[in-house]
Amino acid sequence: MEITDSPRAMEARKQDVLARLEREIDIWVATSDAEGVPCLVPLWFVRYGEDLWLSTRPGNPTGRNMREGAKVRLAFGDTRDVVLIDGDVETFTARDVPEAAAEAFLGKTGWDPRTSRAPYDFYRVRPRMVQAWCEARELPGRHLMRDGVWAV
Repeated sequence: MEITDSPRAMEARKQDVLARLEREIDIWVATSDAEGVPCLVPLWFVRYGEDLWLSTRPGNPTGRNMREGAKVRLAFGDTRDVVLIDGDVETFTARDVPEAAAEAFLGKTGWDPRTSRAPYDFYRVRPRMVQAWCEARELPGRHLMRDGVWAV
């Protein structure tokens, strides 16, 4: 994304977010446990349909937090071109994940968690809120999605 002096229109921001969701392979995943202890890790992901799909071990903190709390915040790593996505999480075992979603994950990442010796679950994230801004000049109008509905 080229940084200019003038802010992008909201539609341009949305298109930039959608392009990043296709282009990027890693996303920061923020969760917390029942006591509020935070956990932040990068995971591979794929956008399939309107949802984002992640995979991790069900017994690690991120897997437990997504399964038990059913909420997540996702972010890309660049602090000058911010994308934050809050979403609702649904957990699928490697046996019950929809075939098309697992194949999309494999196609993007080159890795199939279903064939791993260690157990991996899949996590479908339904975006509920999307914010995007590039530096302070774009803070106004940063909410591109609220309550699962695109504002643009």
